[in-house]
Amino acid sequence: MNYQDRFHQLLNYIDANLDEELSVDKLSSIACLSKYHFHRQFSSLFGITAFAYIRQTRMKRASYQLAFKKEMRIIDIAVANGYESSEAFSRAFSQSIGQNPSQFRDQPQWTPWNEKYSQFKKLRVRRMKSNKCAHHVEVINFSEIKVAAIEHLGPLELLGNTINLFINWRINNNLSPKVSRTFNIAYDDPAVTEPDKYRCDICASVKSDVQQNDHGVITKIIPAGRCALIRHVGSDDTISETIAYLYSQWLTQSKEGLRDFPLFSKESVFFLMLQRRKSLPTFISP
Repeated sequence: MNYQDRFHQLLNYIDANLDEELSVDKLSSIACLSKYHFHRQFSSLFGITAFAYIRQTRMKRASYQLAFKKEMRIIDIAVANGYESSEAFSRAFSQSIGQNPSQFRDQPQWTPWNEKYSQFKKLRVRRMKSNKCAHHVEVINFSEIKVAAIEHLGPLELLGNTINLFINWRINNNLSPKVSRTFNIAYDDPAVTEPDKYRCDICASVKSDVQQNDHGVITKIIPAGRCALIRHVGSDDTISETIAYLYSQWLTQSKEGLRDFPLFSKESVFFLMLQRRKSLPTFISP
């Protein structure tokens, strides 16, 4: 691997193993670099140390756990992200996010949160776009599924509010992720869509139609059919790379066309509905 691909592999490893002890020996070994030069190389590329990157990545995960995993106690979130006490975690979280953990859990301020992490994301995406393709695409047969869906319309950075509303509906209807699969349907590309017009659905599989409710949750169908499936590995900051590969490389090289149904996902797996490309008529000169 070249120099940049080594760091791309390293960041993917960090993102997938935040519960591990990530020592200099371990990190330098994953990147195939000398531990005596590792910190200087990392800092020169990213402008922050490796341990600062790990702290920020764990803090981002802690934000999601506070907002979307209400069953997790704050002390458990603190320990899971490397803090020995809830007090130490609260101080660090407040300094980083601007709200203490309890405030963020009750009413997360997603706009300043997004401003903080969007710079972090741009730094990584701009400097760490891999030259090495490790994506694998499968073509599968997807079975029709009925879902309960809540529609989000507006800036992507406010999607967390819609997710929380949907989580409350799921709790009220005893549809935890353990008994009901979670899907997302993306109607628009946030990179080219005006923030106020961005649309997506947050969904959960159901067996019967959704009853009228105050949360705005409705019944929808994800149709059956052949699908291209691609798994995203690594940080959600680089999901756009995975999706771009599916559209720009795999699709153009395949013999497949696309059905009139948007990109959808289940956890870190993305699906495109397919149909065979129609052959163009052959014209024979007289």
